[in-house]
Amino acid sequence: MISAQLPLQIGTTHGGRFENFCAGPNAATVAALAAFVAASGARAMYLCGEPGTGKSHLLEAVCAACAERGLESAGIGLDNELHAPGLLVGLARLDVVCLDDIEAVAGDPRWERALFNLYEDALASGAGLVYACRYRPARSSFQLADLISRLSAAVGFRLTLLDDDGRCRALKLRARERGIELPNEVARYLLRRESRDMHSLVALLDRLDRSSLAAHRRITIPFVRELLGAGHRGG
Repeated sequence: MISAQLPLQIGTTHGGRFENFCAGPNAATVAALAAFVAASGARAMYLCGEPGTGKSHLLEAVCAACAERGLESAGIGLDNELHAPGLLVGLARLDVVCLDDIEAVAGDPRWERALFNLYEDALASGAGLVYACRYRPARSSFQLADLISRLSAAVGFRLTLLDDDGRCRALKLRARERGIELPNEVARYLLRRESRDMHSLVALLDRLDRSSLAAHRRITIPFVRELLGAGHRGG
């Protein structure tokens, strides 16, 4: 994800923003990121947590908030094998840089040196830096001691998975953005029947949205049961 003049690189679902993130137990993290964009918070932060906790969504939300303020920001997912360390050169000239999945390049000396240089350049230029990883830097597989030290010096937040009520609220929020009123009973039915991680649930919501429009039907439990049954038979 890159805002301003640069193309988006972080692949989230449908335009991650603070407003469409169901914070639940992560409200303090969202507030800290909003303050970061407003330049009243730390200038280096990291998010860690299990897959599905919303790290990529929040990085995209940071870039979206920067764009609203007329700030230049860049967001890059480092799990893309097509990316090379040179991609990070010069990013510190921007106002904010967001890096997702940084552990994907841990152990690669070229990438680790590029990350270290970016961190140093960002500190020198005053650019904000936010990065996301599954574990705290000290628990990741980075080898460059100076890089581990720099990454660990950032203000860190651990994201917590939503409970079932939170997942239902998040699904209903995403559905409302698409102009869909998702009944509570349908949201809970999806949680019982399908994968409970938010990436899978939002992808399923996309599928339901397309299918309901094509069939000119509301999203009800019978419709969902029919659609999922056909999908399972087809698989």
